[in-house]
Amino acid sequence: MAENGSKSPQDGDSNQGLGPDERPRLTEEEKKQNHIASEQKRREAIRAGFDRLSELVPGLEGQGRSEGLVLNRTVAFIREQLVRRRELVLAAEARGEYVSKELKEYVSVKPDSVARN
Repeated sequence: MAENGSKSPQDGDSNQGLGPDERPRLTEEEKKQNHIASEQKRREAIRAGFDRLSELVPGLEGQGRSEGLVLNRTVAFIREQLVRRRELVLAAEARGEYVSKELKEYVSVKPDSVARN
């Protein structure tokens, strides 16, 4: 044992090395605080995702962030990109150029086939 007043792991002050059945159970307050922290972390991740979409989708930069607006404009932007990709693939094939399977992958999916609100 430590004589200078400091505690070593063997003094029982640490939970290191304890099995799952030996760890102290969380109090209801600790469970509540853990839940609150987890929920805040989840909300922050969602907020960061919407912020990132706002940066990537044209027309959303610098606007107030309504999640519904961001989602609707993101879907519209993706549909536009699918149409553009389809046009580029078809034009390349019409010129006799090789188009890889990966580039063709979403060409057969029509933008209107994506569920609309």
